[in-house]
Amino acid sequence: MTSSVQVNIPENAIEAHNIVKRFDGELAVDGIDLKIKKGSIFGILGPNGAGKTTTLRMLLGIIDPDEGERFLLGSDDPISKAHQVGYLPEERGLYQSMKAYDAIAFMGALRGLPLAEGRKRGRQMMENHGLGDAIDKQIRQLSKGMAQTVQLLGTIVHEPDLIILDEPFSGLDALNQGKLERLIRGQADKGVTVIFSTHVIAHAERLCEEIAIVANGKIPFTGKVSTARDRLRPQVHLETRDLDGPWRSAIPTDCQPLGHNWHFTLPESGVEPLLRALIEGDAGIQSLSIERPGLHDAFVHIAGEAVAKKMDEDTAMEGEAA
Repeated sequence: MTSSVQVNIPENAIEAHNIVKRFDGELAVDGIDLKIKKGSIFGILGPNGAGKTTTLRMLLGIIDPDEGERFLLGSDDPISKAHQVGYLPEERGLYQSMKAYDAIAFMGALRGLPLAEGRKRGRQMMENHGLGDAIDKQIRQLSKGMAQTVQLLGTIVHEPDLIILDEPFSGLDALNQGKLERLIRGQADKGVTVIFSTHVIAHAERLCEEIAIVANGKIPFTGKVSTARDRLRPQVHLETRDLDGPWRSAIPTDCQPLGHNWHFTLPESGVEPLLRALIEGDAGIQSLSIERPGLHDAFVHIAGEAVAKKMDEDTAMEGEAA
């Protein structure tokens, strides 16, 4: 008779339970809980100074929490899993005199990849990402966007199971941001878990199924992007031929027209009773659209206007500096 040993394979790439971190007595992270599924693209949203980087560093084991516990790829000792992780810190740094493909190989070697294999992969990855002409150039000879792409390739050259990117879109122009989004999707298509922090909501809305919103060291929301958006009801944009009639009872009483245009929150009863009242009441529908709130609207609702304003200011300052 053959006996088998059942091995429990963790469903989540990351788990954190009530982790807390203080610096000089000040709370930087205040009791955060997280569960991030394997194979997902997960976004951590919040303004600069909200606690995103500190949270990522604790999850990676770079710093330890003062309270709580965290698990990375099933281990409560994240450093022991370093060879399975690719990490791009917010503070970028490459040796300026290194050739580009050597820089990629060097970063892979730090995660256990043989240097010769890293050089081979580095050359191929640069070719695949349109940097073939820069393979033998020194880092100092590359543009900012090219250098950042090289560092990103060095983050994934050892083919990690988990990639963590801290503000990866910072300083990139629109073209390179698009390339990075495609690279992230490509890694997720291979089953790799990708976690990135950002203060630009549009990236998370395009890439992520699930997010965590970080504000003042806390997480007021974690879950699906669709769930965050569903906290706000859709908005109705309506243009009618007439301005009065029995159909007016289907429109919120505090809604006043601007000309023949109406804008209001979709009633709890939904769109069908509204349409029926408009048609049967002969309102003369000229146009009707229902707009679902975006992630930015949901962020404002969840985190508050002050936090959202700080996010917008961070994004504007980054655009000016680019």
